[in-house]
Amino acid sequence: MADALKRLSDEGVAIWLDDLSRTFISSGELAELMDTSHLVGVTTNPTIFQKAISGGKGYERQLSDLAVRRVTVEEAVRMITTADVRDAADVLRPVFEATDGRDGRVSIEVDPRLAHNTHATVAEAKQLAWLVDRPNTLIKIPATEAGLPAITEVIGLGISVNVTLIFSLERYRAVMDAYLSGLEKASAAGLDLSRIQSVASFFVSRVDSEIDKRLDGMGTEEAAALRGKAALANARLAYQAYEEVFASDRWAALEREGANRQRPLWASTGVKDKAYKDTLYVDELVAPGTVNTMPHATLEAVAEHGEITGDTVTGGYEQARADLDALEKLGISYDEVVRLLEDEGVEKFEKSWTDLLESTEAELKRLAPEA
Repeated sequence: MADALKRLSDEGVAIWLDDLSRTFISSGELAELMDTSHLVGVTTNPTIFQKAISGGKGYERQLSDLAVRRVTVEEAVRMITTADVRDAADVLRPVFEATDGRDGRVSIEVDPRLAHNTHATVAEAKQLAWLVDRPNTLIKIPATEAGLPAITEVIGLGISVNVTLIFSLERYRAVMDAYLSGLEKASAAGLDLSRIQSVASFFVSRVDSEIDKRLDGMGTEEAAALRGKAALANARLAYQAYEEVFASDRWAALEREGANRQRPLWASTGVKDKAYKDTLYVDELVAPGTVNTMPHATLEAVAEHGEITGDTVTGGYEQARADLDALEKLGISYDEVVRLLEDEGVEKFEKSWTDLLESTEAELKRLAPEA
């Protein structure tokens, strides 16, 4: 069943799961996937926690204790989510140690309402790192304009970071620059660079969803021929940018100090259009030194019928550029699309966070003792 996942791992792609819940940890399912499916990491986001906690299973006792203490809803949410991340990090600790800190990581995101506030994002990242208190944690910071200096500052403090919500090639280059600047700050502060890890989460399927919608509205054969090509082209050109940055003299100087590359992470790899193969964003994004974080359904699909045929990225740069150029010629503005997707991404996570706060507050009120 897991042969395709093994081949994927053998090609240098770290397999992470984009999901987490308390019952997933306590049932032993996380540990089982590590054994059977080559799983070496976990990512979370506000939407994932909202679904897990609003489902209720596994959280009743902690919610009851928090209600008795009459904590604020913000404190309750942070106590619950950091507990899950801490427990998952403990399960993944053997992978962390076996890979010298490269994998075995669990990501937790700063409050999405802080996405446009640099100083608050830094403060939140420091607080989360302290609360979880596990070396195999990654703090997720969105790649907004305000997020870029926050990334530099947090990396400079020696805190490992998962940069999230990257859609554009220009922003991705800015993210890599922010990472290198952070490493330089950490070096100047005398920190051990080998202990700092980072991934850059480049979102995939949402690009096709938005551009395909526009192509369908044109109703031409030329437009139809470009359906399903934008996301892969965008990701492949991102990998080209990664290769260029990490072949630079600037990077070489940091590497001599023991620094780790910031790996590209393919996020949003669940296929949303049923016309496409459900393993599309895994099969077609195989490249060494990358991470693919998948929802459960995609992980299972790859195990059952994934077609891992080797590197499907590095030979496709010319065609990728041609595909994006063809979209521009049809009047689809790349810059406008990626800007829209970033704004929507932040808004969706803010809504999920608000929903999480509201559902948690309702539970705290229900369980609170009478005055």
